[in-house]
Amino acid sequence: MNFEEPKDKDDIYEISELAEGDEIIPKDSLAHKAPPPKEAKEHKKPDKPEHEEVKVLKNKLKKREAEIKSLKKEAEDLLDKYLRAVAEMENLRKRLDREKQDYYQYALSDVLQEILLVMDNFERAFKIQAQTGDKSFQEGLELIHKQFGDLLRKRGVLPIEAVQKKFDPNLHQAMLTEESDQVEEPLVGEELQRGYTLGDRLLRPSLVKVLIPKKS
Repeated sequence: MNFEEPKDKDDIYEISELAEGDEIIPKDSLAHKAPPPKEAKEHKKPDKPEHEEVKVLKNKLKKREAEIKSLKKEAEDLLDKYLRAVAEMENLRKRLDREKQDYYQYALSDVLQEILLVMDNFERAFKIQAQTGDKSFQEGLELIHKQFGDLLRKRGVLPIEAVQKKFDPNLHQAMLTEESDQVEEPLVGEELQRGYTLGDRLLRPSLVKVLIPKKS
């Protein structure tokens, strides 16, 4: 068995450590031996943290809630506009009906006032006839007077009760005044010409003599 003298002390090996048949490999050759290649790691995209997903979902939910709120507000506004339009239409219809009724009711005001003049003449005739005592004339006048009265009432014309009523400037027109110790407030003492109302309006006021409290 031949042995070569080692060229360097690093090439010395313990013979006892070598088994028979083992090949002696110089350390220099080991130093130049390339290490086995490492397996390339796969570059995976890191998973999105769970709290990020929750945040995204919350943002989407907020957007949806804002959209729902906006749509609800729009629906309420449209409903309000619709109800207002319906109310305005109903008010317009009522106003037109009232104006139509007023037109028909008061269109003949001038004619009715002329008829009232005829009524006045009848009432004057009654007073004159009472002095003459002609019964047939009285009965004829009363019949015509009643017919006129029925016609006026049919058209909504009613006489104003004035005598012994509290003086009301909205219904009565004072032509004369007289002091009296029998009254504590202005009172209609005599009706000079009868007044009339048409519906809820004054057609003409009563011409009256007013009794006023006597000054002390």
